[in-house]
Amino acid sequence: MDPVRNPYAPGAGQRPPELAGRDRELEQFEVTLERVASGRPERSMVLSGLRGVGKTVLLNALRGHAVKRAWGTGKIEARPDQSIRIPIAQAVHAAVREVAHRHRDPERVDQVAGVLKSFALRTGLADRKGMRWTPPVDVPATRGRADSGDLELDLVELFSDVAALAGDLGVGIALFVDEMQDISAPELAALCGACHEISQQGAPLIVVGAGLPHLPVALAASKSYAERLFRYVAVDRLPRAMADRAWRVPAGTEGAEFEDAALDELYRLTDGYPYFVQAYGKVTWDAAVGSPITAADVAEAAPSAESELAIGFFGARYDRATPAERDYMTAMADLGAENEDGAIATADVARHLARKPQSLSPARDGLIKKGLVFSAERGSVAFTVPHFGKFLRSR
Repeated sequence: MDPVRNPYAPGAGQRPPELAGRDRELEQFEVTLERVASGRPERSMVLSGLRGVGKTVLLNALRGHAVKRAWGTGKIEARPDQSIRIPIAQAVHAAVREVAHRHRDPERVDQVAGVLKSFALRTGLADRKGMRWTPPVDVPATRGRADSGDLELDLVELFSDVAALAGDLGVGIALFVDEMQDISAPELAALCGACHEISQQGAPLIVVGAGLPHLPVALAASKSYAERLFRYVAVDRLPRAMADRAWRVPAGTEGAEFEDAALDELYRLTDGYPYFVQAYGKVTWDAAVGSPITAADVAEAAPSAESELAIGFFGARYDRATPAERDYMTAMADLGAENEDGAIATADVARHLARKPQSLSPARDGLIKKGLVFSAERGSVAFTVPHFGKFLRSR
């Protein structure tokens, strides 16, 4: 098949040609946007799941829906050991720009811009370790508003003002936070507190976060009411029907079809994980000599997909680990052979390595900080990447 016309897109955060299996989430978000804009109470949203299940793609799709409704939007990607004050200021600035040009009161727009500048300039120790930024607006910073240095209080005041500006136009503000689990515990608590206050005010502003499976646990630990503050959506692998749709629809736009046996084999190899669906779809298309695409084409292409994943998807993560961390992950892989992608007891890892549990804490903590494993509950760990155990065993 012509590789130039290959319709599949196995990229990080890259939207696939057919966003299969996410219709319900998109429809629910449309309802959320309508309710918030009309002043009705609604919760913010949190997406959680393993890497490669399409959280970032869905996050971007949700933002696209907000943009179509003329909302002000901004997006950040949280990073470990970096304060969220400046990234949030930049995201809010982007959101304000999307609504400010339609506002009929320039003085009110300048007032909000002054508060934003005040918020951005009030940097603390955590900010000084990272980046500094000043909003490119020709207005003075507003003294005494969003500049106390208390992140929660400052977020409440900033969010209140920008939400009121958007509310004047009958729309709202939506902030999208990727890799939300990388926000420090104190700042995560501050963000939750600000969202809680804004929700009580009925202000038209929502936060949509995305992160690894332990994100809901981290939020609940930061604020006791976080479990009621957000609507949690578990983003998982695609069921068979949706995976078939993700392969069939793009191929159909290029006049190609799949034999049922080919789809059977593709699903067996990918388990419906969206990134794998695209990766195997792409190499299978290139290997096929014509339509319909057969199981033989899939078999011929599979080694290429496995090789690409071993280098770019799995290998890049494995290479970031220290020797001790690799030993820890290998033990997890051995123990998880019968329960692929399931949680492994840390005590079992210690026994497998003939080590004391306390001596393995540095390796486990290092893997968690690097985003290679997560601990959804005390005493257990799991890989953040699907099929990572299988990859390690193949080595």
